[in-house]
Amino acid sequence: MKGIIKLLLATIICIITICCNDNKKQQFKPAEVYKSNDLVIVQIAQNSYLHTSFKQTEDFGNVPCNGLIVRNGDEAIVFDTPVTDVTAQELIKWVKDSIHCKINAIVPTHFHDDCLGGLKAFHENNIPSYAYFKSITLAKENNMTVPKNSFKDTLLLKINRENCIVTFFGEGHTKDNVVGFFQSDNILFGGCLIKEVNANKGYLGDANVADWSNTVSKIKKHYPNIKIVVPGHGAYGDAKLLDYTVNLFKPQ
Repeated sequence: MKGIIKLLLATIICIITICCNDNKKQQFKPAEVYKSNDLVIVQIAQNSYLHTSFKQTEDFGNVPCNGLIVRNGDEAIVFDTPVTDVTAQELIKWVKDSIHCKINAIVPTHFHDDCLGGLKAFHENNIPSYAYFKSITLAKENNMTVPKNSFKDTLLLKINRENCIVTFFGEGHTKDNVVGFFQSDNILFGGCLIKEVNANKGYLGDANVADWSNTVSKIKKHYPNIKIVVPGHGAYGDAKLLDYTVNLFKPQ
């Protein structure tokens, strides 16, 4: 009888421990962890940070431009640079000083300056840059700082033992737009290929509007259980951003 009681007590303790751990995970709340005039950083998941810088435009005013920092232990990867080298230096310093991480890679998700406008600062800090091969061609053609390393279709990057996967699913916002997936937080950085809910179509000067909806549908099919989706501009959310973007560009 005593053995049975001990077993029951051990089982109850185990269940309570598991429930407490689950509650800790569920209790995570996003929090702003850094703010200056030019850069805002918000922790949006256990190991993922949204970084936002600002680009002054003639057509759309002062536009907030999103990027993502993902980490595992003392290593990190950054998707999209802040819009200027000065702000990029600010972000790099924050990663080093505040979360004490080495940046393994910077990945611009397409060739526009809201993705690689601060790339020179990363190069000056000896941080490897990776981009889809078409992004490198387009950066050269537009006299922009050129990423150092290219890939075709898919790139696998490691942050310690965690995977970051960068994939080209098709054209949309540009001919070269890729998305990044971080397995640990089940988070997708969609960049400007993905729209926030209720956004308009935005800048279409380099877009393939005909393929846009189909490209995002492929992403949704590939990541059916995605938890967090971060667009290039505006508020992050869940898979509803994928649905909204598909419908926004669906042929009439």
